[in-house]
Amino acid sequence: MAAESARRLATGRPARLSDVLLTPSNALRIADELSRLRGAAMKIGQLISMEAGDFVPAELAEILSRLRDSATHMPPHQLRATLDREWGRSWLSNFQRFDPRPIAAASIGQVHRAIDRQGRELAIKVQYPGVRESIDSDVDNVASLLSISGLLPRDSDIRPFLDEAKRQLREEADYLAEAERLERFGRLLANDPSFVTPELIPELTTSRVLTMSYVSGLPIETLASASQSTRNAVMSRLISLVFRELFDFRFMQTDPNFANFRYDESSGRIVLLDFGAARDLSPDLCERYRHLISAARNSDRLLMRETALEIGLVSEGFFAANADRIHQAFDVVSEPLRRAGAYDFGTSDIPDRMRDLGMDFDMRDLLSQAPPPDAAFIHRKFGGIFLLARTLKARVDVDGTVARFCANTASDPAPLTPAKC
Repeated sequence: MAAESARRLATGRPARLSDVLLTPSNALRIADELSRLRGAAMKIGQLISMEAGDFVPAELAEILSRLRDSATHMPPHQLRATLDREWGRSWLSNFQRFDPRPIAAASIGQVHRAIDRQGRELAIKVQYPGVRESIDSDVDNVASLLSISGLLPRDSDIRPFLDEAKRQLREEADYLAEAERLERFGRLLANDPSFVTPELIPELTTSRVLTMSYVSGLPIETLASASQSTRNAVMSRLISLVFRELFDFRFMQTDPNFANFRYDESSGRIVLLDFGAARDLSPDLCERYRHLISAARNSDRLLMRETALEIGLVSEGFFAANADRIHQAFDVVSEPLRRAGAYDFGTSDIPDRMRDLGMDFDMRDLLSQAPPPDAAFIHRKFGGIFLLARTLKARVDVDGTVARFCANTASDPAPLTPAKC
């Protein structure tokens, strides 16, 4: 940054802090460093690249997209030392083959393929040493980066967001908790031929090593070149699953990273991976969302306003000052729910229109409207599934898919309390 500032000053150009930080070369360095640090730092970089691409400088968003699945691998001696601690020094005797080269490496851990003595093909997720202990400092450091980059207003208070990020990352770093969620999802979908989840191998699972059956599949993005009917069918099933999670299971996998979905060509099943971010949802909150979606389908602005206030998506004062724009934003994002027949995600301009509407709001006001954490994660899942549908250029009858979930909307759900949010 200092070198870039000097170059600009020498040519008589102004040198704003955000400009010299976000040069393409510096953004590349940021991405490389976050990839090397892994952990929470890389996780936040992934979130920026996936979910805020339209609202951050193009150079940063494009280069940080490198972080989606490109963490720096553990060197072999570190991997062996980690498994020695978790499994004991004789762990290699449990396997016919253990591939030391990871098949995937992400923010919290890396995944290895192996075959055990019983001939089972396994996927073994090994947590990076020190990741759990570095969560607080990593989140704080990346928050400092966002602050000095000028991406956030100087007087904005993002502490509630940071606290929630730290809490979620601590949960994701507990592989025993993830193992329980994996088994739970497996039970919920056991009779559904559309999906498959890995089988937990409990005897080889610890708080820092998660061992599962290996389930083959193509990256979900590769379906962009599949037939239109295949793309439509896959996205119809995934969209239906989101609403089943919200209304039937009341238990949602809230991380919509594309890497968490794969496609098994031989069976036509969708492979679901990574349940570290799965969370229970309160019945009251789910019922509020049933009302909100009913309001969207029927263009009922009064019900939308009441429900959005009850959930905590906006405050009374913010709504009163911005009612017209909030109604416009609601109409835009709920467009797929009001379209009769198939909605064409490939031609949708919803993100562009939402970006334009967002520019009309003061960023400080938006940041003051932080929704309850559960609501934020629900919207994160909705947004990620929308992006996947747009990537695949799918055409899905969203209203028809959602209709059965709103057929029995209760007329007066119980009041929400802060504790339940």
